[in-house]
Amino acid sequence: MGIRTQFAITAGKSSQWILQTFFKGGSSFPGQLALKIDPKILDTLAKDYEIVVVTGTNGKTLTTALTVNILRQEFDEVLTNPTGANMEQGIVSTFLTAKRKKGQKKFAVLEIDEASLSRVTKYIQPKLFLFTNIFRDQMDRYGEIYTTYRLIVDGAAAAPDAPIICNGDSPIFNSIDTKNPRKYYGFNHLPEKEQLAHYNTDGVLCPKCHHILHFKMITYANLGDYYCPNCGFHRPELDVQLTEMVHMDNVSADFVIDNAKYGIAVGGMYNVYNALAATAVAEYYQVAPEKIRAGLSYDEKVFGRQETITIEGKECTLVLVKNPVGLNQVIDMMALAPYQFSLVSLLNANYADGIDVSWIWDGDYEQFSEMTIPKVIAGGDRHQDMTLRLKVAGIPEERLTEIPNLEDVITAIKSLPTDKVYILATYTAVLQLRKSLASQGYIEGGMNGA
Repeated sequence: MGIRTQFAITAGKSSQWILQTFFKGGSSFPGQLALKIDPKILDTLAKDYEIVVVTGTNGKTLTTALTVNILRQEFDEVLTNPTGANMEQGIVSTFLTAKRKKGQKKFAVLEIDEASLSRVTKYIQPKLFLFTNIFRDQMDRYGEIYTTYRLIVDGAAAAPDAPIICNGDSPIFNSIDTKNPRKYYGFNHLPEKEQLAHYNTDGVLCPKCHHILHFKMITYANLGDYYCPNCGFHRPELDVQLTEMVHMDNVSADFVIDNAKYGIAVGGMYNVYNALAATAVAEYYQVAPEKIRAGLSYDEKVFGRQETITIEGKECTLVLVKNPVGLNQVIDMMALAPYQFSLVSLLNANYADGIDVSWIWDGDYEQFSEMTIPKVIAGGDRHQDMTLRLKVAGIPEERLTEIPNLEDVITAIKSLPTDKVYILATYTAVLQLRKSLASQGYIEGGMNGA
């Protein structure tokens, strides 16, 4: 190890200790500092790790957490980036936290931003990639879905011997050949039924001949058992299959994967996909079903993913939303709730959220008008846009309140008419809200993502 690398590691670790000790945060800055000193520091930090990379539009954070929980049942050391710091500097910060132990197989399960993957794989050699899905997201950063897919395929090509485990229900993952070998996971839990995707769905044109895809089964959006009646393009054979949905509500799900029954303590079909993806990784590493079951049942809510926070007796469920498909799945999950709830919807438009907020007009907020929600609060930097969208969705004005300031939002939550509250927020709004809640003592740490 050269002097420059040693200095970079020392500077990064020192800044990490200061930020965590005195400021209760700082997940990316130490990595940013270390990279400035030594741009190739990952070469050293990531050496000797079995690295699993998780990327895609939705589900990265929870899929990563579930995968880590499972692998920790089998292996002693599993490093990860739990705060969602998934760009290059965040990855460096993650490796700076590692405690070196000799004689153990060392895993690193890393959530990596789609646009950052090719930069990260310049310096690390993953042994396995996991692709969750590709949907329209932050158009100002990623562009259309095929542009995003090309970004992650090119990133994976830097480690061509590493297999890609990908969502077989997504047509885009079968659209082009890759240097990397591929394995597929997906759903086979319903009888076949000829159907088309909803008219407001992206990615339903055949990537080979551009005719409209047909489906024998749809889970949501454009995911399912697809085929093209014109050219014969179709879903590949699945290596890992979910064959039965035993039960699903707004807080949990039970299901069968490859003849083994599992459960998770979060609700919604989109989270079952996350569990299926994590199970596919576990099966790749030949983890036994009982250890997979223990890992999936680990009930620790991940940052902003159905995280429960109590505010003066109000049980608030905080959910990150960032694009139409993810939002619609969250709304579908909320519709399963057997109780009445109030709604808080926080919209920011910073770089990490995506500056373009037009995506909210593709979200099915109209479902909320059918749920008789007694009180709705619109807030965040773009509170006016959020208020307008909710009005157009059919939320009566007498039930809708616009509150720009997050401190005032927290105050208003205390007097909401229901004991249950759903808070939907974009990424930086989640960070800001958690920071305010931490300063008021409702949670520990703000996870400021700095």
